[in-house]
Amino acid sequence: MTNDTSSADTAPLPAPVPQGLVDRLAYWAAMAGGLLAVALAMLVVTSVLSRWLFNRPIEGDFEIAQHATALAVFAYLPLTHLQRSNIMVDTFTMHLRLRTRQIMDAFWDMALALIMGVFTAGLGVAALEAVKNHEATMQLQLLIWPAIAVSAALSALLVAAAMTTAIRSIRGQP
Repeated sequence: MTNDTSSADTAPLPAPVPQGLVDRLAYWAAMAGGLLAVALAMLVVTSVLSRWLFNRPIEGDFEIAQHATALAVFAYLPLTHLQRSNIMVDTFTMHLRLRTRQIMDAFWDMALALIMGVFTAGLGVAALEAVKNHEATMQLQLLIWPAIAVSAALSALLVAAAMTTAIRSIRGQP
């Protein structure tokens, strides 16, 4: 007797194919954030081992870690929102009709877009101020404006992602 299970039952699910420009940008930003997180982990491990084995850590590792962590987090947020993978509390809305939930989701997506729009503007101003003042990290003297500017761009992508999910919710799309 053979075990006749279809390969579809055991095959891994394919990664979702990005639908539009915002989806594709969010996907590639998250991939870059993942690579950055892996590189950061390797840097930290190397620095800790170097400190332990040779009493000589990588100079400025904490400054690099601060920049990389912020960038990686901002890189993940748009895709996380588009896939609705962020934390959502729906305890009080589970009993509502689907259409009502979709409209409520669209409202909160637009609220997120508005709040992140203000946040993005603040990051843009901060980046310009950092350029003007030639702000740099203390130990390595890394200019901080590039990290702030990239964070602002990724924050703007989150605004676009929130508006995209709001439109999809209004249209009744997943």
